[in-house]
Parts: sequence; C-alpha cells; structure tokens
Amino acid sequence: MTRIRQRGLWFEEMEVGVVYEHRPGRTVTEADNTLFTTQTMNTQALHLDAAYSAGTAFGERLVNSMFTLSTVVGLSVAQLTQGTIVANLGFSEVKFPKPLFHGDTLYAETTIVDKRESKSRPGEGVVTFEHTGRNQHGDVVAVAVRKTLVQMRPTEVEH
Repeated sequence: MTRIRQRGLWFEEMEVGVVYEHRPGRTVTEADNTLFTTQTMNTQALHLDAAYSAGTAFGERLVNSMFTLSTVVGLSVAQLTQGTIVANLGFSEVKFPKPLFHGDTLYAETTIVDKRESKSRPGEGVVTFEHTGRNQHGDVVAVAVRKTLVQMRPTEVEH
C-alpha cells in the first residue's frame, strides 16, 4: 500500500515567481478577534469597544491586524512549509491597505520572490515569500514579505 504524508515543499521544489493560492479561506468571527486581542493584551478600543468604534471613520470594530497577519501566514503552512521549515528569519514590508471586519473571509496567496542556498547551513536554503491576504471581495487587506530557512530534500524521503 502506498502512503503519502502531507508536507510542505522542499527548498528544491520552490520556484521563484510561482504564486500559491491557499484554500480554504478563513471566515473571521467576533469571537476570534476578541480572543486574540485580549490574549495578546491589546486593549485598543478599535478592536474591543463597539460603541467607540461606531463613532470612527470605519463605523465598526476592526479585526486586529496581527490576527490578520498571523492567519495569512497560517493559511500558507500546509501547502508550503509544513515539516520543511527550519525557522522564520524575519518579516519586512508589512502593510495593511484595507481593514478586515467581523464576518469577512480571509484568503491568502504566496509568491516565492527569492531563494538561495544557505552559506552557513548545509542542507538548507533561504526562501523569501510575499504573502498577500484578500477579503471575500478581492480587496488586499495584508501584505508581508517573510524570509525563512527551509530544508533541502533529504537523500531519502519518506512518502
């Protein structure tokens, strides 16, 4: 019997310029936003106080942008890095062009923008991803560039 274990991609399988669309999306609830916001000690009224938020330019509470970023990256894991990543090296160019609201569905896509073999860690490579989050209308709500350290294909791979 053939067995296949789900995993992310090895360094060699990643190609610069390829765009991965991560599905399914994630519909964000009020409970998601409140729990994440309170767990991370973010007391910003824009996330927690409906009466206050009704009087802002947005007219309602916003989903915490760190939840949005975390979810966009999380949506990419099964397809790209599950079991193949060594470490996150850093994030740059993080942007939130539009807000995300309770009830919005977040979709993610990732473009591989650069890759190179590690100079100091044999068997590993540095891969740069650009993650983009969109709501159900296709509006971009988050963009982040992330550098990662990824394993190269082992000489003997389990299926």
